[in-house]
Amino acid sequence: MGNASAKAAEVKVPEAPAPATVEKSKLKPCCACPETKRARDACIIERGEENCGPLIEEHKACMRKMGFNI
Repeated sequence: MGNASAKAAEVKVPEAPAPATVEKSKLKPCCACPETKRARDACIIERGEENCGPLIEEHKACMRKMGFNI
């Protein structure tokens, strides 16, 4: 019976990282980095895209950090 408990414990350890991986894949690009997205969008509306380069790059960096290929 001691072996059965050890096997159950071994199964639980690999399962723990799986939900974290699933949570990351559930994140949609539209919902990632809301702070930088809001600032970027407001700047583009008020000043035009050509005048908002730093905010656009900051949002891209945030998206990359969240795992998106931008």
